[in-house]
Amino acid sequence: MTAKPKAIESAPTPEPLGSPPMRDFSQSLPMALLRAREAVMARFRPSLRMHDITEQQWRVLRAMGAVGEIEVTQLAEMVFLLPPSLSRILKDLIGRKLLARRVSQTDMRRSLVTLTDQGRTLIAQIAPHSEKVYADIERLYGPEALQELCETLHRLDRILTEGRR
Repeated sequence: MTAKPKAIESAPTPEPLGSPPMRDFSQSLPMALLRAREAVMARFRPSLRMHDITEQQWRVLRAMGAVGEIEVTQLAEMVFLLPPSLSRILKDLIGRKLLARRVSQTDMRRSLVTLTDQGRTLIAQIAPHSEKVYADIERLYGPEALQELCETLHRLDRILTEGRR
Protein backbone atom coordinates (compact mmCIF):
# COMPACT_ATOMS: atom_id res chain seq x y z
CA MET A 1 0.00 0.00 0.00
CA THR A 2 1.43 3.31 -1.00
CA ALA A 3 1.20 6.21 1.35
CA LYS A 4 -0.85 9.15 0.28
CA PRO A 5 1.16 12.33 0.04
CA LYS A 6 0.44 14.85 2.78
CA ALA A 7 -1.56 17.84 1.72
CA ILE A 8 0.71 20.71 0.92
CA GLU A 9 0.18 23.43 3.45
CA SER A 10 -0.21 26.87 2.00
CA ALA A 11 3.15 28.49 2.15
CA PRO A 12 3.86 32.14 1.55
CA THR A 13 4.31 32.97 -2.09
CA PRO A 14 8.01 33.19 -2.76
CA GLU A 15 9.45 36.49 -3.90
CA PRO A 16 10.28 36.58 -7.60
CA LEU A 17 13.97 35.99 -8.13
CA GLY A 18 15.98 39.15 -7.85
CA SER A 19 13.09 41.13 -6.37
CA PRO A 20 13.93 43.10 -3.24
CA PRO A 21 11.58 42.81 -0.29
CA MET A 22 8.86 45.44 -0.43
CA ARG A 23 5.79 46.29 1.56
CA ASP A 24 2.61 44.54 0.49
CA PHE A 25 1.02 46.10 -2.60
CA SER A 26 -2.19 46.70 -0.62
CA GLN A 27 -0.14 49.03 1.62
CA SER A 28 1.27 51.10 -1.27
CA LEU A 29 0.66 54.78 -0.46
CA PRO A 30 0.69 55.90 -4.12
CA MET A 31 -1.87 53.22 -5.03
CA ALA A 32 -4.08 54.06 -2.03
CA LEU A 33 -4.04 57.73 -3.04
CA LEU A 34 -4.83 56.84 -6.66
CA ARG A 35 -7.73 54.58 -5.63
CA ALA A 36 -9.14 57.28 -3.36
CA ARG A 37 -8.75 59.93 -6.07
CA GLU A 38 -10.52 57.70 -8.57
CA ALA A 39 -13.39 57.05 -6.13
CA VAL A 40 -13.78 60.79 -5.53
CA MET A 41 -13.50 61.83 -9.18
CA ALA A 42 -16.04 59.21 -10.28
CA ARG A 43 -18.62 61.30 -8.41
CA PHE A 44 -17.62 64.58 -10.11
CA ARG A 45 -17.23 63.31 -13.70
CA PRO A 46 -20.94 63.19 -14.69
CA SER A 47 -21.35 66.93 -14.17
CA LEU A 48 -18.09 67.71 -15.94
CA ARG A 49 -19.13 65.53 -18.91
CA MET A 50 -22.53 67.21 -18.97
CA HIS A 51 -20.76 70.57 -19.39
CA ASP A 52 -18.15 69.18 -21.83
CA ILE A 53 -15.27 69.89 -19.43
CA THR A 54 -12.36 67.56 -18.72
CA GLU A 55 -10.99 67.02 -15.22
CA GLN A 56 -7.88 69.03 -16.09
CA GLN A 57 -9.93 71.87 -17.58
CA TRP A 58 -12.05 71.93 -14.43
CA ARG A 59 -8.91 72.13 -12.26
CA VAL A 60 -7.83 75.18 -14.26
CA LEU A 61 -11.25 76.84 -14.15
CA ARG A 62 -11.67 76.09 -10.44
CA ALA A 63 -8.24 77.56 -9.68
CA MET A 64 -8.97 80.62 -11.80
CA GLY A 65 -12.17 81.19 -9.87
CA ALA A 66 -10.08 81.38 -6.71
CA VAL A 67 -7.24 83.63 -7.92
CA GLY A 68 -8.59 86.08 -10.48
CA GLU A 69 -5.54 86.75 -12.66
CA ILE A 70 -2.38 84.64 -12.61
CA GLU A 71 0.81 84.12 -14.58
CA VAL A 72 0.72 80.92 -16.66
CA THR A 73 3.78 79.35 -14.97
CA GLN A 74 2.25 79.91 -11.53
CA LEU A 75 -1.02 78.41 -12.72
CA ALA A 76 0.78 75.28 -13.98
CA GLU A 77 2.32 74.81 -10.53
CA MET A 78 -0.98 75.49 -8.78
CA VAL A 79 -2.96 72.89 -10.74
CA PHE A 80 -0.14 70.33 -11.11
CA LEU A 81 -0.03 70.35 -14.89
CA LEU A 82 3.06 70.33 -17.07
CA PRO A 83 3.38 73.56 -19.08
CA PRO A 84 2.81 71.86 -22.48
CA SER A 85 -0.42 70.26 -21.18
CA LEU A 86 -1.57 73.52 -19.64
CA SER A 87 -0.81 75.32 -22.89
CA ARG A 88 -3.18 73.00 -24.80
CA ILE A 89 -5.86 73.37 -22.12
CA LEU A 90 -5.55 77.15 -22.12
CA LYS A 91 -5.82 77.25 -25.91
CA ASP A 92 -9.11 75.34 -25.70
CA LEU A 93 -10.53 77.34 -22.77
CA ILE A 94 -9.58 80.63 -24.44
CA GLY A 95 -11.12 79.41 -27.70
CA ARG A 96 -14.33 78.66 -25.79
CA LYS A 97 -14.14 82.17 -24.28
CA LEU A 98 -13.98 80.79 -20.74
CA LEU A 99 -10.57 82.38 -20.11
CA ALA A 100 -8.75 85.40 -21.52
CA ARG A 101 -4.99 85.78 -21.93
CA ARG A 102 -2.87 88.91 -22.08
CA VAL A 103 0.82 89.72 -22.15
CA SER A 104 2.26 91.14 -18.94
CA GLN A 105 2.88 94.91 -19.04
CA THR A 106 6.10 94.50 -17.05
CA ASP A 107 7.58 91.46 -18.84
CA MET A 108 6.56 90.77 -22.43
CA ARG A 109 7.68 87.12 -22.05
CA ARG A 110 5.01 86.44 -19.44
CA SER A 111 1.35 85.70 -20.06
CA LEU A 112 -1.45 86.33 -17.61
CA VAL A 113 -4.79 84.57 -17.72
CA THR A 114 -8.14 85.59 -16.25
CA LEU A 115 -11.56 84.08 -16.00
CA THR A 116 -14.14 85.60 -18.33
CA ASP A 117 -17.79 86.22 -17.51
CA GLN A 118 -18.62 83.05 -19.47
CA GLY A 119 -16.09 81.15 -17.37
CA ARG A 120 -17.67 82.46 -14.15
CA THR A 121 -21.09 81.45 -15.48
CA LEU A 122 -19.88 77.93 -16.21
CA ILE A 123 -18.38 77.60 -12.73
CA ALA A 124 -21.69 78.80 -11.28
CA GLN A 125 -23.52 76.12 -13.30
CA ILE A 126 -21.21 73.33 -12.11
CA ALA A 127 -20.94 74.55 -8.48
CA PRO A 128 -24.30 73.18 -7.24
CA HIS A 129 -23.46 69.66 -8.47
CA SER A 130 -19.98 69.94 -7.00
CA GLU A 131 -21.38 70.99 -3.63
CA LYS A 132 -23.88 68.11 -3.76
CA VAL A 133 -21.00 65.69 -4.31
CA TYR A 134 -19.17 67.19 -1.32
CA ALA A 135 -22.33 66.85 0.78
CA ASP A 136 -22.67 63.19 -0.26
CA ILE A 137 -19.04 62.49 0.61
CA GLU A 138 -19.48 64.20 3.98
CA ARG A 139 -22.63 62.17 4.64
CA LEU A 140 -20.84 58.90 3.82
CA TYR A 141 -17.44 59.64 5.32
CA GLY A 142 -18.36 62.16 7.99
CA PRO A 143 -17.68 65.91 7.99
CA GLU A 144 -15.07 65.69 10.75
CA ALA A 145 -13.33 62.76 9.08
CA LEU A 146 -13.27 64.61 5.75
CA GLN A 147 -11.85 67.73 7.41
CA GLU A 148 -9.22 65.62 9.17
CA LEU A 149 -8.35 63.81 5.91
CA CYS A 150 -7.85 67.13 4.08
CA GLU A 151 -5.68 68.44 6.92
CA THR A 152 -3.66 65.21 6.97
CA LEU A 153 -3.09 65.33 3.21
CA HIS A 154 -2.07 69.01 3.37
CA ARG A 155 0.35 68.19 6.18
CA LEU A 156 1.82 65.23 4.24
CA ASP A 157 2.24 67.44 1.16
CA ARG A 158 3.91 70.19 3.19
CA ILE A 159 6.30 67.80 4.97
CA LEU A 160 7.31 65.95 1.81
CA THR A 161 7.63 69.16 -0.22
CA GLU A 162 9.81 70.79 2.45
CA GLY A 163 11.87 67.58 2.61
CA ARG A 164 12.86 68.00 -1.06
CA ARG A 165 14.34 71.44 -0.51
